[in-house]
Amino acid sequence: MKKKVLITGASGFVGSHLVDMALAEGYDVYAAIRSSSNVSHLSHLPVTWVRLSMSNVELLTRELSDQRYDYIIHCAGSTKAKTENDYNYVNAELSRNLAVAALHAGLPLKKFVFVSSLAALGPVAYDYTSCISPDHVPAPVTAYGKSKLLAEGYLKEMKNLPLVIVRPTAVYGPREKDIFIILKTIYSGLEPYIGRTPQKLTFIYVKDLVNVLLSVLRDDVPTGRAYNVSDGHVYSKYDLAEITKEISGKKTYKFHIPVPVVSAIASVLELVYSFRSDSPALNKEKINELNAENWSCSIRELEKDLGFIADYPLKKGLKETLDWYVENKWLS
Repeated sequence: MKKKVLITGASGFVGSHLVDMALAEGYDVYAAIRSSSNVSHLSHLPVTWVRLSMSNVELLTRELSDQRYDYIIHCAGSTKAKTENDYNYVNAELSRNLAVAALHAGLPLKKFVFVSSLAALGPVAYDYTSCISPDHVPAPVTAYGKSKLLAEGYLKEMKNLPLVIVRPTAVYGPREKDIFIILKTIYSGLEPYIGRTPQKLTFIYVKDLVNVLLSVLRDDVPTGRAYNVSDGHVYSKYDLAEITKEISGKKTYKFHIPVPVVSAIASVLELVYSFRSDSPALNKEKINELNAENWSCSIRELEKDLGFIADYPLKKGLKETLDWYVENKWLS
């Protein structure tokens, strides 16, 4: 019998790549989506589509008990919201509902994998003498990071939950839309930076991340663990652009925008978007993450427990990503 895995956020960037790899590895995939989700890029796949009543624990319990899942990988969440309460509701409260319902349903659950974020721990100073470890004292600098940390706290309180927390750093790859904005700007011939503060940055290619998410399902990987995920390298403020230019042959005009100017732009965007249902890619809080000095993180636990070695350092991952964007006419 194939093992049943429920993947929430299945139509999203990480979730859709996870669906692909889970099918390739022989899982019986149940893909949880919202009624408004666009699944055109997944419509050809042999998955069972499900819609879950995430806000109603009683209904959600019945929905989960009907299928008897072996694994749950909870990818669903919000990276853009209007208020801290909105972030907390989607990222923390609904995650708690899913875990409570899974326990009440009496599932034969071997692993509940929560896709958190390195933002839950927050960045450190540039001259911090070590990398951010999984047990680093959290100091998130955005409402998004705080909501992910809150969710982790809720889930850790559930003693019978076979929990594994995965905290990816900046994730990129085909179909991603935020780092894509930077790549598109570079392709247009511009290379802007927020301030001149030196930075230590980390990245993870989406295929390496989903490999981790499926690897933690193995029986020999313990529960109750949290893993930071990066490709194991640390990059400078300028490496993403330099590698992109090397691959694409593009030439750019490099310039630095003072932080107060970017903050003013973010304030204007927040005002404009206050009359809209969606949220801007840049806001005053996001600047705290984009301009943070040091996101270098330890993946020693991944290497020890999973034998993890990233297949895609930044140059290799960007090459595949840029090729996809060009082939699909996102870039030219």
